[in-house]
Amino acid sequence: MKQQINSFALPFAMLTGGIFHTFFNQLNFLTPYLIFFMLFFPYCRIQLKDMRLRSFHLWLILYQVAVSLLAYLLLSLFSEELGQGVLICILAPTATAAIVVGGMLGANIALMASYTLFCNLVVAIMAPILFSFVGIQAELYFWTSFWLIFKRVFPLLVLPFVAALLLRKFAPGFNSKIQKMSSVSFYLWIFALAIVSGRIVHFMLDQQKSDYRMAAVLAAAALIICVFQFLFGRFIGRRYGETVSGGQSLGQKNTILAIWMAQTYLNPIAAIAPASYVLWQNLVNSYQLWRKNRKTS
Repeated sequence: MKQQINSFALPFAMLTGGIFHTFFNQLNFLTPYLIFFMLFFPYCRIQLKDMRLRSFHLWLILYQVAVSLLAYLLLSLFSEELGQGVLICILAPTATAAIVVGGMLGANIALMASYTLFCNLVVAIMAPILFSFVGIQAELYFWTSFWLIFKRVFPLLVLPFVAALLLRKFAPGFNSKIQKMSSVSFYLWIFALAIVSGRIVHFMLDQQKSDYRMAAVLAAAALIICVFQFLFGRFIGRRYGETVSGGQSLGQKNTILAIWMAQTYLNPIAAIAPASYVLWQNLVNSYQLWRKNRKTS
């Protein structure tokens, strides 16, 4: 029964957010807080002894930073919105939910947990730098723009881990109780997805002339990037005997964070790319789980 509810949760959240977009658009201020706790609960389950930086992690991080910048520089020659949309789809850190799906597919959980933490730390630093040049703050002086973005993004991605460490150190009993609340992050994600979906629909309808052609291009680009990242991640992972871990680490993104950053610091229409990525990555995951179950049955 619970599995059936989870299967319908994604389309239900997006549909609800779209239909009641006026209401959910007013709740957009909650998104950073939801992201904080979506990271905090999984971090409470991470064991520090498993947090080791490996060359596997470095290759994936190098891809995220270098390819996101290269893709933007190339695509922005044709369309600034397309360049920004692809940039955020590649730069976005791994979703904490990727660890759960990866476990179901037989991935190395400790390896993925380490990468999830490391790439969040990298994005916390790199996002303010990149957005200072390509985002809505680009006309400001670099350090002014960097600080405006950094002071919101860095605490959002780093403080959940710090809070989890402090809780484990000074309140281990309470931390143990939180570890058992494994489904909380999922329901927070559903609520946040409804909010960002409502904000995107509200933005599109609020335009005097909505660019549906650009929306379609962004959605198509997100599909190509999504499939490529799963495949390229598996390619890198195969070199280390971690095929599934590589695919999930690079392919499954924290789309709520990506949408929020696009809506806040980039052209809001660019958020359609990570919003579409939500659907594509879940279709890929559904296919992978179907293949896994078919082989084991």
